[in-house]
Amino acid sequence: MERLDKLVSLNLNITRKEARSLIKSGCVSVNSKVEKSSDFKCDEDDKISVGGKELNSKKFVYIMMNKPSGVICASEDKNEKTVIDLLPDSMKRKGLFPAGRLDKDTTGFVLITDDGEFAHSVLSPSRHVEKTYIAKLDKPFDENIINEFENGVELSDEKLLPARLEAAGGDFTTAKIVIKQGIYHQIKRMFKKYGITVVKLNRTKMGNLSIDESLAPGEARYITDDELLLIK
Repeated sequence: MERLDKLVSLNLNITRKEARSLIKSGCVSVNSKVEKSSDFKCDEDDKISVGGKELNSKKFVYIMMNKPSGVICASEDKNEKTVIDLLPDSMKRKGLFPAGRLDKDTTGFVLITDDGEFAHSVLSPSRHVEKTYIAKLDKPFDENIINEFENGVELSDEKLLPARLEAAGGDFTTAKIVIKQGIYHQIKRMFKKYGITVVKLNRTKMGNLSIDESLAPGEARYITDDELLLIK
């Protein structure tokens, strides 16, 4: 159960005071009935509308985005376009952030939420939630590199957790990589150790949930409750 003014404030990205003013003016309805009490308690199943526009009444939201190249994974930035900027107005609400960061030129599955505890559980290496990527390389890898990935690549500053590497195309210049960490430029740095440059990188999966292939670059949709279990 959540207060009506809190939900209106979250969804419209306005202050609680502004939300209370909207409610008092009669612009807000719950289940098609005008509600003027700011402290009215709403269930997740209640349908809240402001000026005829339906809002999301859930305490937390979980969004899958197909991130395009050239966009940064951040909540806001003065100079760069962010994944939050790409969301349609109907999805925007206070507190949204990308759970984990893809590089500016990396594409694919980005999880956007306002649930900090869930995001932490997904990103923590100790929880072993896998992230799957497809990489296009400038030269092929071999069995030695596959074994090194499985044993944990040693970078200059640390030894990484084991990762899985396999061919994803007709030759060994397209790779499928599964990792449990998410350190800065991790996959690029792993290949760079062996003199291989990652030309393109795309995240296709978080946990057991694959990206919705119907999403064009920059598009997003809500993740269902059943799909959330696949991520965990």
